[in-house]
Amino acid sequence: MKKPTEAELDILAILWQHGASTVRQVHERLSEQREIVYTTTLKNLQLMMDKGLVRRDTSQKSHIYEAAIQPEMLREDMIDKVVNTVFAGSPLKLVMHALGNRPTSAEDLAEIKKMIEDLEKKQ
Repeated sequence: MKKPTEAELDILAILWQHGASTVRQVHERLSEQREIVYTTTLKNLQLMMDKGLVRRDTSQKSHIYEAAIQPEMLREDMIDKVVNTVFAGSPLKLVMHALGNRPTSAEDLAEIKKMIEDLEKKQ
């Protein structure tokens, strides 16, 4: 599977959140985020088909696109790449950066503590 570009990730996020959609529906949602031309949205979806990132249903007048991959499929590869290239292979540096740059809710901190406790039990 080829890695999605930033623009393709934006489209995948829309398809993951809203489900199967026409080009027009994807374009309208993208237009809420930034200025983009309809034909660019169409071309991106066509390129994403070639990469195997989306599937297209042509049985109706308007073609329907849906994500061919799930977010989990990308997360591991993307996080591994970021950890290895940006944080010198250190998950600790990634976590410290993430927690130090934005407010973290009490619920999130409790979940992080639970995750650490679960990891410690496994060791």
